[in-house]
Amino acid sequence: METGAAGQAGGGGPAAAAAAAGEYWSEALKSFLDHIPVSLDGSVPDAIDSMYRSGVAGAVIVDDVRTSFGKFVDRDIGFVEFPSLVLWAIEEFDKLGSGAGDKNSDFLTSLKQHPQIAETKIAWLAKSFLWEPFFPVRSHDTLFHAMLLFSKHRRINVVPVVELMNSSVIGFVTQNAVMELLLSSSGLEWLDKIADKQLSEFRFANTTKPVSVYSDQTLADALHILSKEKIGVAVVDRKTSCLIGSIQCSDLYQLLDDSSLFRNRKTLSAEEFVKLKSKDEDISTENSSASGGQNVLSLRTGQRITAGLPVTNRKSDTLKQAMEKLTASRSSCSFIVDEHGRVEGVVTARDIISVFSPPCMDSRIDGGTFFSAALAQTGCRVEHGQMIQNS
Repeated sequence: METGAAGQAGGGGPAAAAAAAGEYWSEALKSFLDHIPVSLDGSVPDAIDSMYRSGVAGAVIVDDVRTSFGKFVDRDIGFVEFPSLVLWAIEEFDKLGSGAGDKNSDFLTSLKQHPQIAETKIAWLAKSFLWEPFFPVRSHDTLFHAMLLFSKHRRINVVPVVELMNSSVIGFVTQNAVMELLLSSSGLEWLDKIADKQLSEFRFANTTKPVSVYSDQTLADALHILSKEKIGVAVVDRKTSCLIGSIQCSDLYQLLDDSSLFRNRKTLSAEEFVKLKSKDEDISTENSSASGGQNVLSLRTGQRITAGLPVTNRKSDTLKQAMEKLTASRSSCSFIVDEHGRVEGVVTARDIISVFSPPCMDSRIDGGTFFSAALAQTGCRVEHGQMIQNS
């Protein structure tokens, strides 16, 4: 990827940084996918069905708001992800008991057979914190604003973009898009000073514990863990403890593609699902090769994982190498493995973004005024590794 505009502005002042930020946003919005609205009064199964049919991994939640003129207008108030709804529905379904549902029904039909699930409204899920907080950025804000949101709010996976506050969403910025834009400044001191460090030098590589299941455990076991952790579940061989695959939130659409996966989730092993997923990814890659670019909220990434294996890195790899692997695969995490293929840790897109955001970022690195200009807009500055609000 060629050096981005923000990197080229390295020698300029705040004006140059602001111009660079504008070009950053225009690049991010090239992948904008027209969003589908989900109503507060809509049911969970209907929302899942709508997103699945539209092929999107998330949707903006809208509510009717009365204006000062007495009219009702749709107001974007939240964001909900396809995986969160699917995992919630499976957990609720399993609470009904093993005999619940018609064994010949598909996923959505099974959900709609039970009022406890079928009649649950999107609005109710706010009590379970299944919405993402709605913190949009404006189109003239800098990329740095999105980075701060991703690094400081653990539940935010997508940042909506609006023209003005309280106006409708015009686009989205994902964590992978942020990493791609950071990589566009590769070769510049402010990025390379951090990105060229080995993963072993970062705290997350040594403290973040990966979640895993053995290959002979069931798909239901893996889905239950996934619903709690919301991070990729490593599938490891029980005898060798080596990584053989992973089950991630981005895989859940397959439960709707093939209804037998949902029906047999309590007997199908995690290893069997990984093998089936590998075949599906090969087909998906062939079908997507002629379809052009990928949308940022695409339900199916259309990317191939080599030999069916998840993204992996060694602790001796650099942060930049991890960034390149994650952006190429559109994966949310990379498993850190030793020389024998045993999982030692995990690095997520959020981990990576956080090291480029204050107070984690080295305050001596100003990005050629790019970061300082972004902070100035928010009334803050960085000193000695701490973010300080200007008096």
